[in-house]
Amino acid sequence: MTSIIVLIPVSALPQILKEAARCAGFDCVGIAPVGTFPEHAAFADWIHSGYAGEMRYLEAKSEQGDLKRASLQEVAPWARSVIVCVVNYNTAHPYSTQFHDSNRGWISRYAWSTEDYHTSVLRKLNGLEKNLRDHTQLEFESLCYVDTGPVVERIYAKYAGVGWIGKNTCLINQQLGSWLFLAVMLTSLDLPPDLPSPDRCGTCTRCIEACPTDAFIEPYQLDATKCISYLTIEKRGSIPEPIRSEIGFHVFGCDICQDVCPWNRKAPVTTASEFQPRDGLVNPALDWLAEMNPEEFREKFRGSPVRRAKLSGLRRNAVIAMGNSENVEFLKVLEKLTDDEDPVVAEHARWAAAKLKRVALNS
Repeated sequence: MTSIIVLIPVSALPQILKEAARCAGFDCVGIAPVGTFPEHAAFADWIHSGYAGEMRYLEAKSEQGDLKRASLQEVAPWARSVIVCVVNYNTAHPYSTQFHDSNRGWISRYAWSTEDYHTSVLRKLNGLEKNLRDHTQLEFESLCYVDTGPVVERIYAKYAGVGWIGKNTCLINQQLGSWLFLAVMLTSLDLPPDLPSPDRCGTCTRCIEACPTDAFIEPYQLDATKCISYLTIEKRGSIPEPIRSEIGFHVFGCDICQDVCPWNRKAPVTTASEFQPRDGLVNPALDWLAEMNPEEFREKFRGSPVRRAKLSGLRRNAVIAMGNSENVEFLKVLEKLTDDEDPVVAEHARWAAAKLKRVALNS
């Protein structure tokens, strides 16, 4: 019996791809051309200005000495298209701006999930890649990334038409809002690209006005060294005293600039089980975090993005939040922690205790 080979026209591949992406669990998908866009030059300028702080991985360079994330052609010269997939992780819980409890802290929305999003989203992307190969029988090269590759995902997401880069530097989709995980597949398939997304921020500056640390240099440009997310996740050691009070009750990340965004008012809620919060991560008790031991940290945050802050950083952040709480009942715990074996925790505990003592004197 003679087998019949059906050749699929390139023009039909985007529709096949997008249907496969929906089957894989993605909420939106688009195709961008491989190229160097104006935003790549802006990214290089941002790095050279020192706004990335201690995030040295963003400074990775090619053998030619160019920033990898600003020159995809050097990293993957065979790539012809960038497939950008989006998955919504929003859950039906109040925003940080609606939360007020002096006993508890805030962990960023993306880190509540029962499984690390790197793992769960990459699994979806790998499934899409396999489906595409099996369905089309095409031979092509590909690389899949979820926050781990030499790609500025937001830039390609814009040119793939899945959203625009907002004034808060987050990707915003008109229907989904900004509670989005991005996944990219570099491919040697020369696919017809989608149209770039238009900027729909208009004259709105709510995200910039709401930032407690004035981390925005200007619209669309963030000084990460002042950002609460950077300070509570990436920053190691001591946090500068002048900025500690502005961190508020945030112990891992910050959602304020997204919480106030009008495009998130009607953001849909995900039905995916892997993005539902694990017990204790929505508004965790501050004294519990501050006194957490290594074994409990490993057990509670196994497979969680929170591990990125390390135990020392998480405890430091909890101590700062206790100092900002104006809850003098924390004084007993803080005074105990001033002699903690972790010098970073002890230093911040002394600062927090002194701040609450001033509150007690004035009450």
